[in-house]
Amino acid sequence: MSSAAHPHPDSASPADAGGAARPHTHAGAEGRPATEAGAGFHPHLPDRVAQPAPLAARLHHIRAGALDGDTAQTGGMRRFAAVSGQTVGSEKLWMGQTHVAPATSSSDHHHGESETAIYVVSGHPVFVFADDSAGEPEEVRLETGPGDYIFVPPFVPHREENPDPDVEAVVVIARSTQEAIVVNLPSLYPVEGSD
Repeated sequence: MSSAAHPHPDSASPADAGGAARPHTHAGAEGRPATEAGAGFHPHLPDRVAQPAPLAARLHHIRAGALDGDTAQTGGMRRFAAVSGQTVGSEKLWMGQTHVAPATSSSDHHHGESETAIYVVSGHPVFVFADDSAGEPEEVRLETGPGDYIFVPPFVPHREENPDPDVEAVVVIARSTQEAIVVNLPSLYPVEGSD
C-alpha cells in the first residue's frame, strides 16, 4: 500500500480542493491550543515572562574569570566552582575546575556520595587509587592527557598527581551533588581499626 495513495490524516498537503495551501497542524495535548508550523516553538505560551524568573527558571552564564575559589579544598590542588547550589542554585550538580601545580601531588581524599566525572583540559595528570578487587590492595596509576575522561565512583579514595616539572594540570569536574564534597584522608588505604 503506497503512502501517497493513503496519506496520514495529520500530514500536510500542498493544497486543499480550492488550490490554497493549508498549514500543517497538530492537536494540542490536554486541551492546549493546536500548534501551526511556523507559528513559533511554543505558540501556546506567552511571549514574555512578566516577572523576573527565579534562579531555577533561567540560564546562567559563568565566565571563566568568575569561578569561585570558595569551595572545598584538598592540599596540593586548587578547586574553583562554576556551577553549584551557591553560585547558580543547582540542586543536583556541581561543576568546576581543578588546577594541580607542576611537580605536585594532592592529598588523598574521596568525594562522599558524589559521582565525579573529570575531563582533562591540559597537562598530564595522574589519578591514583587503591584497587582491592583482587583481595590485596594494589596502587593503580591512571596516566591521562588532554581530552581524556576519568570517572570516580562515590567514596573511592584517590589523589591527583602532576609529574610534569613545568606545566600545570587543569581538569573540569562535574559531580552529582549540589556542592563539592571533599573528605580528606590520611591514606589511600583504610586505617587499621577505623571501621
